[in-house]
Amino acid sequence: MTLSAVTPAQIAAPLAALLPARRNIRWTIGHAPYGIRNNAPSSRLTNGRHSLIVAEEAGLIEVFADRPGLFPVHPDVVVDATDPAPALTLAARVLRSVLPDLDADAIRETARTKGWGRVLSDRAAELLELGFALIDQGAHTVPTEGVNGPGLAWTAHSGGTWGLWVYGLNRNLVLTYDGPVRGLYGFLPAVTTPYAGHGEDHAGSAFTRNLTDRLPQLRPVNDSEVQFGARREPSGWITAPTTDDPTDRADDDQRVVAEIGGLGVDLLLTTTAYLV
Repeated sequence: MTLSAVTPAQIAAPLAALLPARRNIRWTIGHAPYGIRNNAPSSRLTNGRHSLIVAEEAGLIEVFADRPGLFPVHPDVVVDATDPAPALTLAARVLRSVLPDLDADAIRETARTKGWGRVLSDRAAELLELGFALIDQGAHTVPTEGVNGPGLAWTAHSGGTWGLWVYGLNRNLVLTYDGPVRGLYGFLPAVTTPYAGHGEDHAGSAFTRNLTDRLPQLRPVNDSEVQFGARREPSGWITAPTTDDPTDRADDDQRVVAEIGGLGVDLLLTTTAYLV
């Protein structure tokens, strides 16, 4: 099959437009180098760092991570073509899981070929890239050193303090938060999958119910803590700062501490507006 024989996927352009540029390099669309699905419209998206192949077949839209030297067999993301906003759904899933997986592959390859020193240098460059994105949103970021590695800290308009950290050689980045719980209301829906909750998940205290009613993907651990997350996606917890803090009231100004891990650079670049 020649390249010209592969019909381009219609979803490719809307999807590429929703993925962030990295260091001013935007995603571009080209012919798929091969037909993953016979006679299915397909396109290849790349930003010079990573590549994706999109195929449209039998009412489904599939996204495959295009890894060097490997032929994609199983799709990384599948969305029904009748989804009311298929490009948005695809982009959200690609940002939460596919691109972080490709980042992890790149880290392992860099460590193998160039050593851990280069990995740490690359991670520092990621922090710098995100720092500039936060500054563009009005944040005053301060470089800092945490127990587990370097990071950035800044204060949001809510009065809460955010920290963005490289935890050793962890493949993804970690956010910490200390401030009023309302400071999390914008960011968490943007980075967590809106799984449907269960009745028992909404048990607990007024404190935890205030959170699970807003975000059904949160799961109460006890009266003062909720957790969230799924395999290959961001995960973390929100809790009252101490065991003495009241949990019998729902107050949007109540102070909490939180940690969100498994965050890819691309996902964070699309959500900086919620962090200031």
